[in-house]
This record gives sequence, C-alpha cells and structure tokens, in this order.
Amino acid sequence: MLNFNQLRVFYKAAKNLNFTAAANELFITQPAVTFQVKSFEEYCELKLFKKKGRRVYLTDEGKSLFEYAARIFQYEKEIENAIDEMRELKRGVLRLGTTKTYARYFMPLMITSFHKNFPSIKIQLNEGSSADMIYSLADFKIDVAIIAKAIDHAGVNFFPFSREEMALIVAPDHPLAGKKEVSFKDLAKEPFIMKENGSGTRKLVEELFARAKCEPNILMETSNTEFIKQLVNRGEGVSFLVKEAVAAELKNKDLIAVPLKGHKILLDVSIAYLKGQVLSPPARAFVDTLTRLRSEDIDPMGIGAMMTKILAQRRKASE
Repeated sequence: MLNFNQLRVFYKAAKNLNFTAAANELFITQPAVTFQVKSFEEYCELKLFKKKGRRVYLTDEGKSLFEYAARIFQYEKEIENAIDEMRELKRGVLRLGTTKTYARYFMPLMITSFHKNFPSIKIQLNEGSSADMIYSLADFKIDVAIIAKAIDHAGVNFFPFSREEMALIVAPDHPLAGKKEVSFKDLAKEPFIMKENGSGTRKLVEELFARAKCEPNILMETSNTEFIKQLVNRGEGVSFLVKEAVAAELKNKDLIAVPLKGHKILLDVSIAYLKGQVLSPPARAFVDTLTRLRSEDIDPMGIGAMMTKILAQRRKASE
C-alpha cells in the first residue's frame, strides 16, 4: 500500500530538487528526507533521483510520479480549503422542512434574512404536513423542521418557536358570520373543510372537537390552504386556518373570522431536529438564528410579529 508520508517527502524533494529545502518545509531533518526517499524508491522498485555533484535531478520515472503527486497534493489543498469554508459557513447545504403555510407566509423572509448573513449556503426547502416533516427528519432527508408537533416521535427534539392564533373562517354571507361567538357543538352541524391527516392544525382541531364531545362533519380534506380559502369563500363549508394565512382575506372581507366560545385557539409551532445527532454547521446557524428571533416572553409570538421583528432588524442594519 502506498505510504502517503513517503509520497509527501518525495513530492517536496522533487519540487525543490533539494533535500535540505524539503526538510525545512516538512520540519524534519535532511537525513530523514534521505531515508524516506530511499524507502519510497525501494517500495516503487524504481530510481527516482539521480545526483550530479551536490545537485539532485529527477529521473524520467521520478518526473512522471511527481506529476501525479502534484495533482494529489493540489487536491489535498482544495480539501483543506473546503473544510475551512464549511466550518466558516462559506460553503454548505441547509436542508429545511416546513408546512405549506410556513413555506408561503414565513420562510421567504426568513431565508432572505439567513442568506444575508450566510450568502454561500445553499438551501433546500421541503414542504408537507408536520407529520411528513417529522418522518423526513428521521430518514435524514432534512436537518431542521419548523412544524407543529402533529405526532409523537421519540427520536425528535421539539423546541417551542411560536404560537399561532387559529381563525374559524366562514363566507361573508354564511349564517355564522353574524354570530358573536360559536361553540364546537354549533360547528359540528356545519360541513367542515379539514386540513389533511398529519397536519398540526388537523390534530389540534380534532382534539378540540373531542373535548367538546362531538365530531366534525368533514366534507373535504386537503393540504392546500388556498383551496380551503376558496371553498369557504364560496360557502361550501367552514374551516380553521392559521390567522396569519388569511389576514389579507379577513382585511378585504372575503372571509369572516367568527369568535369561538370561551377562548382563542393557539397552535404551538416548534423547531424540530433529531436527538443524539450533531447538527451540520448551516443547520446549527439556522437554529441559532431562529432562537434569537424567538420572543423572550412566556408566550412565543406568531408569524406576523416575527416577520415584523425581522423587517425591523433589517431596517436597523441598513441605517
């Protein structure tokens, strides 16, 4: 097997055509260079150097091996540079997962903010239900996810990130639109447009119906938030969505948010990553960025407040 230590000594000696200069670069003695070169020649069963007076020259075989060695140690330098760049976040890939709602309403600004600090990091964004993203973490398809805890998974850490207010949405001309408040028993009588299985919203809504000892009358289930908004606007049914995702429609009166009897409904959103696994440098930097954005208050802020905070930070940085 090729001894890379001997190859390195040969390369330095061949590059300098001087054993003493090679010894100085390698921080070893000149006799050590002579010994290693001789050992390498014996391994190759070839004469690689010839001498004339006090000078050394490469043989034809030595010249050929030197060309290969030069390429090897050039690659070594490139590898060292790549390692340094990855350590310093000048190179790398960040593989993120999130829900479709977060992908549309939060991630563009978050990614822009992250890219401003780490412009050389490539980002791969995967979207799906919260459950899909948990399984993607477990299968090493993504490094970090921003999701609701839709299912329990012993191998995944969930770190509280934000708390999103949910809105019960109906069409402007829906009979419930004029109500001051409604109960889940009232909602059980209505056709319901439900988020897909594996969604954090779906899990939360089903739990709340169960607590009220009734069941939703599910007309349709889909992962498409925009489709849900369109169906509700046409009067096909009612639904729950993250309030920030319907902010424009509520402002324009295309949809109406009906208050729920008793309390607001809040969806807990978490930063998720695998237990017992070291995060890659880009993933660690992203988690640190999210952690700094998170409110220090007991109640984490929602998407809207967080976006306002990011924009305020960017404006301050540009002043």
